[in-house]
Amino acid sequence: MLRVGISIGTSFTIGGPGGQRSGPAQVIAQARAAAAAGLDTLSLGDHHATGPAGYVQNVPMLGRLLAEWTERPAGCLFLVPLWNPVLLAEQVGTLAAMAPGPFIVQAAVGGGAGQFRAMGAELSERAARSEEGIRVAQALLRGEEVDSQLYGVAGARVAPLPPEGTEWWVGGGVARAVDRAARLGDCWYGNADLTPSSARQLIELYREACARHDREPVRLPIRKDVFVAEDRAVAERVGDALVGAGYRGFERAAVAYGDPDTVAEQLAVYGEIGYTDIVTRTMGPLPADVGPDAAARSVALTGEVRARLAAS
Repeated sequence: MLRVGISIGTSFTIGGPGGQRSGPAQVIAQARAAAAAGLDTLSLGDHHATGPAGYVQNVPMLGRLLAEWTERPAGCLFLVPLWNPVLLAEQVGTLAAMAPGPFIVQAAVGGGAGQFRAMGAELSERAARSEEGIRVAQALLRGEEVDSQLYGVAGARVAPLPPEGTEWWVGGGVARAVDRAARLGDCWYGNADLTPSSARQLIELYREACARHDREPVRLPIRKDVFVAEDRAVAERVGDALVGAGYRGFERAAVAYGDPDTVAEQLAVYGEIGYTDIVTRTMGPLPADVGPDAAARSVALTGEVRARLAAS
């Protein structure tokens, strides 16, 4: 069965209704909708130094959302080169000990020279820092004592440890990153910008890398940006406008929007390719005329998408 989860978008507009509290409130509303809809996984993204735009930070927010969630898997994306791996492991250990179910660590190298400068990291070192950061954090979360010359870590240990261990989903869209996922991760995490064609090419590249490293992935997840509405025409109007405005630089084939039936049809191809999990994120910003609760309603309707995919 093709599982459907959610990665809740945490960007928000400063100065809108609710002011500084509007971002967290929107995230909580979507998490409640995801829990009620029976979605299979819950996760949050990672970004830093976004001001003056708003971005709700993942670790404290997920701690709050675990009160809304269930025993199904939950987790966070971490831009590993921007984190001290001891701090990363401590955050994961605490969150996993709070979570009633399995914990997922989604690891990525990140980008953006401004973001790296703000966090005191060099963009040119991101691949090396990512590999070493994953290695150190994984060892710490196994309860080991760890040193790292690259990060200046000596004799580090952390507690609490994840009661059920962790799943590491390692992202990336180039051959070197896909190979890193096969070596260091429990699975590779496909990017949201992949179309069916590029998703097929990269999953084959990943399978080849797994064969080289004698690894068997625990699952094959891919992220997809979606917008679901009861009225197909409304959803297509909104989606067409976002894509026409250059939505995140994505091709139309990389996103899915419409009513539950048409979104299920657009996403089903990824299951046919071999992906086991689709992690959805609501497209945005959504226009005011679709209503203030349109994002949470889209998440609720994603539960209907999940049901259609399960029945197909």
